[in-house]
Amino acid sequence: MTDGKVHDPVIRSRERIRMLAGAGRRVGYGCFVAALLMFVVNYYLASSSFWSSLIVALLVIGSIVLAPAIILGYAANAADREERGLPHGH
Repeated sequence: MTDGKVHDPVIRSRERIRMLAGAGRRVGYGCFVAALLMFVVNYYLASSSFWSSLIVALLVIGSIVLAPAIILGYAANAADREERGLPHGH
């Protein structure tokens, strides 16, 4: 009689990391897309230092958020592969 929830703390932690990594990827790539759209609009319209600064800030924020998210996502997947006894892939 299980209720469908996983009681193993390692698996729960891994799923939580996957959830955070997914959210980080969405935020990071979203910042990159927003910066790209702002760049195109800023290029064709009147250029201002405010928009240029905002574009740079979005690129920096996107990079800071996306890098750890990608690494954590790969780490969680590698831990699953290791647990199942599959090859490492490198």
